[in-house]
Amino acid sequence: MTVSRSKNELSVTPVTGHRSPVTDPLAYLDSLKSAGIRPGLGPIRRLLGRLENPQQRYRSLLVGGTNGKGSIAATLSAVLQAAGYRVGLYTSPHLVDFRERIRVDGAMIPEEILCRRIGQVRRANREGVTYFEFATALAFLHFARIRVDVAVLEVGMGGRLDATNVVRPELSVISNIALDHAEFLGSRLEDIALEKAGIVRRGGVCITAATQAPVLNVLETVCRQRKAQLLRVGREIRLRARRGGLFDFRSPGMEGKNLALALKGPHQRENAACALGALGVLRGKGFDIGDEAVRKGLSAVRWEGRLEIVAEAPMVLLDGAHNAAGAAALKRALGGFEYRRLILVLGILADKDWRGMIRRLAPLAHRVILTRPPEERALAPEALAAEAMRWSGSVDAVREPREAVRRALEAAGRDDLVCVAGSLYLVGAVRPLFISSKGSGFGGK
Repeated sequence: MTVSRSKNELSVTPVTGHRSPVTDPLAYLDSLKSAGIRPGLGPIRRLLGRLENPQQRYRSLLVGGTNGKGSIAATLSAVLQAAGYRVGLYTSPHLVDFRERIRVDGAMIPEEILCRRIGQVRRANREGVTYFEFATALAFLHFARIRVDVAVLEVGMGGRLDATNVVRPELSVISNIALDHAEFLGSRLEDIALEKAGIVRRGGVCITAATQAPVLNVLETVCRQRKAQLLRVGREIRLRARRGGLFDFRSPGMEGKNLALALKGPHQRENAACALGALGVLRGKGFDIGDEAVRKGLSAVRWEGRLEIVAEAPMVLLDGAHNAAGAAALKRALGGFEYRRLILVLGILADKDWRGMIRRLAPLAHRVILTRPPEERALAPEALAAEAMRWSGSVDAVREPREAVRRALEAAGRDDLVCVAGSLYLVGAVRPLFISSKGSGFGGK
């Protein structure tokens, strides 16, 4: 095993001098990360109250779950935009730029306006709030000021006590449920399901693609208690795959044939089913969403860092699979790509099932290059090496992510596939090598 170290960890954002939280809005926002994670709705409610509750000035959709919620939110946003609505989209985490989290009609919030919004929220912040709470308030305020028609909100973690859960949503989506964030949500699927179900409103609608009996039992019980309607992918919501990547779909209020989805991977059809089920419900609530808008939105949706091809010959694929369920979905998706050899660049956070992720992905690879995402919770590649060597005969450890990608490209032939996965922080660290406004980087794309 070859181990390569660098003196400095990768910094995604270039440092151009001292940035003071007192005078620099972006530095102030960064300083809030030290507050850590603190589930609860009291601080965000009081902060929003001082901002005159901007989240009440537009209609909202809540999208929670363990995996796929960002893709579902992006799909909903794309279709609603195609239908002529002004759409706010709030997601997390970002890959490279914080502004990715707050978008209107697909465009990131301009930096000048972001700095202004930070000042406005900061003046209303009279008690300690977390980074995520502050970011959520920023999004709510921006969407109100720019007068969106509807906001699609991705739940950060859990649901019941997540900062996004202060809105009155038109509906709630729970994509799926797997073991993740056990230290906050519980160690059993039932515990996690109950936390996720916290976004279901009394008399509302919940759409889910979850299939495990313990999870469905919880969701059915919560919906029954709250007199909410539960729509399940595979039951009330049905999707049938056709040749050429097309599919047919049917749910209450919505159906379509020979639909094409821009997002890649079989798991994205399940995510699309959740989004289409939600759109059918919105039609019943008076939203004007025509069939052509559905077709156009599905074919136009983009979601960076999720089975994203950023270079060819060799093909480079970025995927934010960050837990065992995500790794399993990536494994299935890789079966749909044509390549000679797979070179896997893998970096994982310590609070994930890293053994399960390695067990699923490493056997597929001709070579595994382990690295460390630029995040405090990241595992050192040396800590992953012993497990990786159980499943692969060629394992390297390269601490610096961009150097790890360079090693992978040097080893790859034109017909090989380089896959970077294991953490969105890792994807965010290396994506600028391929996607640049100046056209620089490996891919020049």
